Amino acid sequence: MIKKSVHEINKKIEDGSVNVVTAEEMVGIVENLGVEGAAREVDVVTTGTFGAMCSSGLMLNLGHSEPPIKIQKLWFNNVEAYSGLAAVDAYLGAAQTSDTRGMQYGGAHVIEDLLRGKEINVHATSYGTDCYPRKVLDTAITLEDLNEAVLLNPRNAYQKYAAATNSSKRILNTYMGELLPNFGNVTYSGAGVLSPLSNDPGYETIGTGTRIFMGGAQGYIIGNGTQHSPSSGFGTLMLKGNLKEMNPDYLRAASFTGYGTTLYMGIGIPIPILNEKLAASTAVRDEDIMTDILDYAVGSRDKPVIKQVNYAELKSGSVQIEEKDVLTSSLSSFKNARKIANELKEWVKHGKFFVSMPVEKLCCEGSAKSMKQTQAVPLVKDVMSDFIVTIKKDQTVQDAAKKIWENSFNHLAVISDTGELLGILTAWDISKAVAENIFDSVESVMTKKVLTCAPNEPVDLAARRLDRYGVSAMPVIDAQRRVLGIITSDNISKLLARRY
Repeated sequence: MIKKSVHEINKKIEDGSVNVVTAEEMVGIVENLGVEGAAREVDVVTTGTFGAMCSSGLMLNLGHSEPPIKIQKLWFNNVEAYSGLAAVDAYLGAAQTSDTRGMQYGGAHVIEDLLRGKEINVHATSYGTDCYPRKVLDTAITLEDLNEAVLLNPRNAYQKYAAATNSSKRILNTYMGELLPNFGNVTYSGAGVLSPLSNDPGYETIGTGTRIFMGGAQGYIIGNGTQHSPSSGFGTLMLKGNLKEMNPDYLRAASFTGYGTTLYMGIGIPIPILNEKLAASTAVRDEDIMTDILDYAVGSRDKPVIKQVNYAELKSGSVQIEEKDVLTSSLSSFKNARKIANELKEWVKHGKFFVSMPVEKLCCEGSAKSMKQTQAVPLVKDVMSDFIVTIKKDQTVQDAAKKIWENSFNHLAVISDTGELLGILTAWDISKAVAENIFDSVESVMTKKVLTCAPNEPVDLAARRLDRYGVSAMPVIDAQRRVLGIITSDNISKLLARRY
């Protein structure tokens, strides 16, 4: 049985005899030498990942102004930071968007600009106290002007990540990027074979206090990440590192259309090979790491699983969905993950980085809980109107006008002989037809592409759809497309009035 200590490995790092390989290289070494041989020959395996990590942010201290201020509200380049910490401390979240530039610029961009040496405008306000009399402050700072600039990331480096696709008929803009209609693409994230936590799934060497590569500098794991779900293979890490020591090659801001801003982070973790078990776990292959492809067309926390795949399939460029090849693309950079693993390897090899064991192990079991909600989520069926006037497609525009007049109703559902929804006709459509001397059948003037919703759909999702497409009403239909009712902006306004 092979047994080594971190102290022994660090002695080898110190005298230059350490054998370091990347997790990608370890796969072939274990295949050739076996687990015992690999454990005997290899001392350290380096990992790496470079992806969008929204749950990132900067803890900073501005220093005291003259006269002093107890900051109540604070903005950096018009991006608001949380300042409810003390007089001049603040936390700037990477995903916070600009008050003036929206999703095109956010906390992540401020962090990258600071790292690149750019000057950042600061605006702060306060209510004023006897000890902190100042009420307004405007200045400009660079990274060097800050006393501390600690990248403090509550949830980074997911063990793996579910992939995403879209069964709907429209483009979806999500944190998984742009998802094309009708299963037009699959996006995924994670480094697979190089993923740090996938190479030490039992958290034998990765835990609180472990020294890591973070943004091109040395950082530390300070605990499990928020939403840590090791039982389902979705472990996460909470990290800290000194922004002033980092390299912009490994820290980049990004904006996702229709979603917001995020921070791409480069993270690498060295795994000391203390025994055969660690040699075996660091030989994990892309084929061994399974994940789900989820359907993001369903606006629910519990998205349906379309299929299960491994990272080798995702990295191949396409996967099969409903008997067709669907292109896959990664949101993270495997090229940069490989660069990080190799750079960390060189650091260890040349005595610039020593491995460490955690001072406290991460929890290996358990799952993140869903949010406790004390108020029931109203559904479409709770607020929709059961009364809806229908008309057949072969009736005339005059018939439609008469129905609207008699029922004081602005929307007519156009149905087939068997009651299926075919289209919708509004008072405006009829007015337009009359103005253009069109008195043909309803079918010729109705809107055929109709937005609809289901009775058990949350009202919030229906409201978002009405707002997104600028319409005032949607028919509510069942699985057979039979019309059950209609939900209008008036229905939703009344619901909101009751809420507030």
